[in-house]
Amino acid sequence: MNFSVTDSAVKAAIAAISNESATAEEKIQMLIEMAQGFLKKPKSSQDLRNSLGLFYRAYEMCGEDYLLWKARAKVGIAGTLQIIPDSDPQLLVQAKESYEEALPILQEFAEPVEVAETQLNLGLVLQSLVPHSLARMTDSIQAYHQALRVFTWEEYPQEYAILHNNIAIAYLSMPMSSEREYLRQGLAVQSFEAALEHINLIDHPREYAMLQNNLGNALQYLMSSHPIDNNLRAISAYEEALKVRNAQDTPLEYANTISNKANVLFNLPDDPEKPELGNPENLINAKLYYQEALQIFTDYQEIEKVEIVAQALKELEAEIQAFELN
Repeated sequence: MNFSVTDSAVKAAIAAISNESATAEEKIQMLIEMAQGFLKKPKSSQDLRNSLGLFYRAYEMCGEDYLLWKARAKVGIAGTLQIIPDSDPQLLVQAKESYEEALPILQEFAEPVEVAETQLNLGLVLQSLVPHSLARMTDSIQAYHQALRVFTWEEYPQEYAILHNNIAIAYLSMPMSSEREYLRQGLAVQSFEAALEHINLIDHPREYAMLQNNLGNALQYLMSSHPIDNNLRAISAYEEALKVRNAQDTPLEYANTISNKANVLFNLPDDPEKPELGNPENLINAKLYYQEALQIFTDYQEIEKVEIVAQALKELEAEIQAFELN
């Protein structure tokens, strides 16, 4: 696959590298660093094309003499293919193959953290390919677990939280027979809870809120003979997330969490000890949350979420009306 590098700055930089008295290895390193620069904050698809072009050029320059740089160029190619918007499954397959080709070389020559980062990204690519039947979720989970050997909570709390979150979401999206459904849901809850033993509100607020929000979602839909208990635990998890998420600083995350909380309230009796009395108060609170979330999603043009919340609000208003008629 050949990408034309048309950006004038890139052309000028490549010309400079060609004329420099740098060694071949230094030139390869310069190309890779330049390509990584385009990836940090890509402003357009042209930046991504430039990045790919530079990584491919570095890869071709490596030959068999600079195996570690060759692997790093492969990782760069994979990472670029991975972030192309609405990635075609075939581009993701190429990303997967590039990571898999790079990993044995990185394991031999690179630092453990570089290997773990590649395993994390391979896990993400595999997870993205599962809906297209082009990868297995078990392989994605295995890649995440391998990365966890390096990304411990003591030294890499952010990566640790992300990995546990991804593992839990992978479990939740695995197709299983109905009798094993509770097993994968239980494994997902375990993964969130394992991370939350070490990721706290004070030191890692963003990761803490993400894990609590997603734990609430897992608990809410957990198959169990104690649905009320699980819903109460879900409410507690959302309230923990809302200690971090607010309408001013993190409006979309906040809207996600309050709409999730509204989903629970929709189905939660006002008095858990007397479920037969229904939930008129919780329905009113759920309505307020849905209305606030709907406004935020509308303001930010999150069309799909607007439709979902609007539909939930419609169903809830019908439920409130039914209570009033009774």
